[in-house]
Amino acid sequence: MTSILKTLNSFQLFNKCLMPRLDMMAVLTRGRRQNPPPKKRHPQWLPKPTHVLYDEALTKENKEFLSEYITSNDGLHKSRESPLNTELIQPSEPWCPKTRRTGLIGKKIGVYPMWLKNGKRVTSTLIQIVDNEVVKYIPPEEYNPVVRSKFKNVKVKNGCLVLGAINIDPQQLTKEYFGIFDKAGVTPKKVLMRFTVSPNAALQPGTPLCAAHFKPGEYLDIRGKTVDRGFQGVMKRWGFKGMPASHGVTKTHRRPGNIGSGGALARVVPGTKMPGHMGNRWRIIRGVKILRVNTKYNVIWVLGHNIPGEINTMCYLYDTILPTKKNTSPHFPTYFQDERTGELPENLYADDLHPFNDPTIEFQPES
Repeated sequence: MTSILKTLNSFQLFNKCLMPRLDMMAVLTRGRRQNPPPKKRHPQWLPKPTHVLYDEALTKENKEFLSEYITSNDGLHKSRESPLNTELIQPSEPWCPKTRRTGLIGKKIGVYPMWLKNGKRVTSTLIQIVDNEVVKYIPPEEYNPVVRSKFKNVKVKNGCLVLGAINIDPQQLTKEYFGIFDKAGVTPKKVLMRFTVSPNAALQPGTPLCAAHFKPGEYLDIRGKTVDRGFQGVMKRWGFKGMPASHGVTKTHRRPGNIGSGGALARVVPGTKMPGHMGNRWRIIRGVKILRVNTKYNVIWVLGHNIPGEINTMCYLYDTILPTKKNTSPHFPTYFQDERTGELPENLYADDLHPFNDPTIEFQPES
């Protein structure tokens, strides 16, 4: 009898002490997924861009004067000239396959059909390069990226270029955010993105970038955020088949069904495909071919319609890292209009793309 009481007491002690710990471990591991939800908070390294608008009681004539002054001087509080008035940073070394150039910030504006020279119809996505300028260069000594490696002391060999896109009204900016552009001497930008570059591919703040940075026929890696679908079920989020429509099925037509967590497990396995937030994740599509470049409106046509993001969203464009599709002779470090080369034509096409101005059928005259 005493042995049975000792066994019961030890079992109760086990339930009081160890079972809460096991439950806490299950709660902690349940939220650890390979694809965590996106962070909604503002990044710490970037100050708050805009402030709360308030009524300044300006007359119509004063508002027109301020808008004219901003457009003529590229800013309301611009106090210093652009560093481009001195001279550009010239590359110290020629381009090599291991060199990393800067990329561009693109805006997805639509999908359009194109035709190849062999008559095949393909779908292309239009990406516009809007007001891209270099805002800041961070050398390798000061660049501190997040390196996911088991070795803690990893030497950083490349630097970082901060690019800005889409000019914004300086009256709507905070003093801290405007100071980033005032120091560089460029127009305030709405979007800022970082690109890892080699030290010999650095560009001076204020350098404008255009669509001619890439050549037709080259391959890109495009990084963007997928379309935000909100909270979705398992059929739309994961492609589940669902339950039968008849044969006694009651109100479980689009439900996931059994998740296999019964028995000794008695918990939800981490990573189980269940309903939740869909989309709004950073995704990269690699090896996208450039079909056409318009130098007048800075528009790039890329092959395919599966570019991440919806219309009017921003994305990263940079040289591909695929070994079989790397560029062989790009503009290094970027395209500079030179007196020797002259201006580029308005439309640049890939070798296998059919230009719209060329005839589709040619008849040879009889001799």
